[in-house]
Amino acid sequence: MGGFLYWWQHLPESMNPVLFTLGPLRVQWYGLMYIIAFTVTYILARRRCRKEDRFRQYDEEFLKNLLTYGFVGVLIGGRLGYVLFYNLGYYLAHPLEIIMPFSFNGGFHFTGISGMSYHGGATGAAVGSLLFCKRYKQDFWNLSDLFFPVIPLGYTFGRLGNFINGELWGRVTTSPIGMFFPLSPEGDVLRHPSQLYEATFEGLFLYAAFLLVRRLTLPKGSASAIYLFGYGFVRFFIEFFREPDRQLGLVFMNRFSRGQELCALMMFLGVLLFAWLKWRQPPVAPVPAKSPAR
Repeated sequence: MGGFLYWWQHLPESMNPVLFTLGPLRVQWYGLMYIIAFTVTYILARRRCRKEDRFRQYDEEFLKNLLTYGFVGVLIGGRLGYVLFYNLGYYLAHPLEIIMPFSFNGGFHFTGISGMSYHGGATGAAVGSLLFCKRYKQDFWNLSDLFFPVIPLGYTFGRLGNFINGELWGRVTTSPIGMFFPLSPEGDVLRHPSQLYEATFEGLFLYAAFLLVRRLTLPKGSASAIYLFGYGFVRFFIEFFREPDRQLGLVFMNRFSRGQELCALMMFLGVLLFAWLKWRQPPVAPVPAKSPAR
């Protein structure tokens, strides 16, 4: 048991975030995990299109085009969300660093573009999808019912990327489940592996919950409302184990993080959206437990 515990607690120290290098080019696990996340989302969505009648109208080319809009939205929204929600003062003083991978603070040096916000990325993906639906005259709510139930499983890989990258670690703990994260300010103290908590509950748990919810008779578009509330609820509590952003600390009442503020807003919007959809949209027949023989 002692050998396993030592391996577990020191696992982050043994992981290399760089998958391989080609001259000056470094391919990192973190970027690869984002690609895997979108690939998994695409595969699951395509599978649903083949099996569920209400989504058979969407072919592979259609799904790829939609995911392209969503991917661009995630990148732009995630970056702007980080700037606005987490470090606005710094970027107002260094606006070029919002889009350039260089720092001009204390000299000129390459830093890469660091800092992405989940809530900004989710907003950007929603805006990108809305623009896609407007351009191609598609039903946004029907598409949301297609994608939101499969997004969590893809999102699991994003959090695993955070873990391999050794970032977004948890708060200090005395529990043996804690790990040593070498990039943290105090690399010799145990911290909660909050990235793994998020991969499990924001990813696997929500995906499993949607498998059950899809059996219910709900208004069209309900998956978006359920995702807003479900993700916000799960992450709100995980944030108690995650280290707040150092430049912000705990903000609301000196007890809650910025992430928890945004998750509370997500839950509120999820409830409002579900009530509006229930008032506006007729219910949609649930997915049958077993597909009929063909």
